[in-house]
Amino acid sequence: MRVTPAMRRGAEAESRALAWLKARGLKFVARNVRYRYGEIDLVMREGDTLVFVEVRYRSRSDYGGALESVNAAKRARIERAVRLYVAATPGADGRALRIDVVAIGPEEDIEWIRNAFGETI
Repeated sequence: MRVTPAMRRGAEAESRALAWLKARGLKFVARNVRYRYGEIDLVMREGDTLVFVEVRYRSRSDYGGALESVNAAKRARIERAVRLYVAATPGADGRALRIDVVAIGPEEDIEWIRNAFGETI
């Protein structure tokens, strides 16, 4: 697979988000967990809670910010991937679960939206 500049920027944003979240006490579990119908950028642990993180990066805000890019279809893919992860991972079923969004904007500012989708899992 050829790595495009957009893929490279996405991986860099995920690395930045990972370091940022670790600095705030979250523990790394997995990265780029892919399923047929969706992907989880980062899986982290905060205490006993499994945190599934969608990382969004936008170099420009002309077409909306990073948070606005998580539309209903993207949300559905993330939620489906989380359900598949929980079903396939021993011990995950009994834990508290949360989906967060880390948005990185054009000025490299980071916004962390905890429980971004509410109680959906």
